Amino acid sequence: MPDITPSTIFMISGFLLALYSCVSNDVIQTLGTFLSSNEKRPWWIIWAFTSLILVLTLTYGWCINNGDLAFGRLDQIPYQGIFHWWHVLPPIILLILTRFGMPVSTTFLLLSVFSSNVIIGKMILKSFMGYIVAFVASIVLYTVIAKPFEKKFLKKKLKKKKRMKWVIIQWLTTGFLWSQWIMQDVANMFVYLPRKIDVVTLIVILLVFVAFLALLCFFRGGEIQKIVKLKTNTEDIRAASFINIIFGFILMYFKQINNIPMSTSWVFVGLLAGREIALYTRLKHRSSKKMWKNIGKDFIKVTAGLAISVLAVVFILNINWVETTWVEIFNGMFNK
Repeated sequence: MPDITPSTIFMISGFLLALYSCVSNDVIQTLGTFLSSNEKRPWWIIWAFTSLILVLTLTYGWCINNGDLAFGRLDQIPYQGIFHWWHVLPPIILLILTRFGMPVSTTFLLLSVFSSNVIIGKMILKSFMGYIVAFVASIVLYTVIAKPFEKKFLKKKLKKKKRMKWVIIQWLTTGFLWSQWIMQDVANMFVYLPRKIDVVTLIVILLVFVAFLALLCFFRGGEIQKIVKLKTNTEDIRAASFINIIFGFILMYFKQINNIPMSTSWVFVGLLAGREIALYTRLKHRSSKKMWKNIGKDFIKVTAGLAISVLAVVFILNINWVETTWVEIFNGMFNK
């Protein structure tokens, strides 16, 4: 059995906190509409379904990538090797911000401490482009489908004889989106682990991940879920299915561009913002003041989250520099 060093403790603590914070903050982007439209369904059914997709996706990734669970997203971010107490701070800060319902850029906050300035810049640029692409794409798509589909969803309740068909569609689209999110975002938590893991470690990770998912499903999403509930008709399984498929394909598109990690939070908020504008323009179903207020609040939240992430990373890196400098000074004095 290997020795349990402080570095090992910080590594395991960082991973567990990162995993829990990602589940609390980022997972709701993917499963938010699913939870909203299945509020009357027992939580354990939602948990069993999402856990099945999770296990299949991660096991598949582990097999095809020779033990790498991050789907290549960490190829340009070397394994730290030795961990210090400040490496545990990012997920702790993320958990605190999540309690205030702030959709923080989890990717930037958790990965920047381990990345070079070049990679950080690329992550920010790709995340911003994700927001723009999602925003524009959702405006275009929902402008087209607003009247033939969304208007019908708003005015006509789903009939029982057609409900099962839409339930199947929603669960299939949710499974697709959930798998795409896993491939894109698991790098945020696995940055604390070696890039290649054995089968025993894989099983332990899956068990812990599934346990955290149980908490998410039991509490129906938490504070971040409010962002989803404020949007137009997201509790309707038909509308939720459209959101799932559009979001899933956008994530798939960016996954194919390159292996640089990106913030799915920005893609998610951009998608919902574009959707709200298109639905208002086409349907005039709510006041423009309320619509712009919700969009503005969401954009302010993600921008504030990015700003706080930047400050947190700068703070942590300065702690690293100060502590390393003082250690070198004392070692130099001692050696003399």
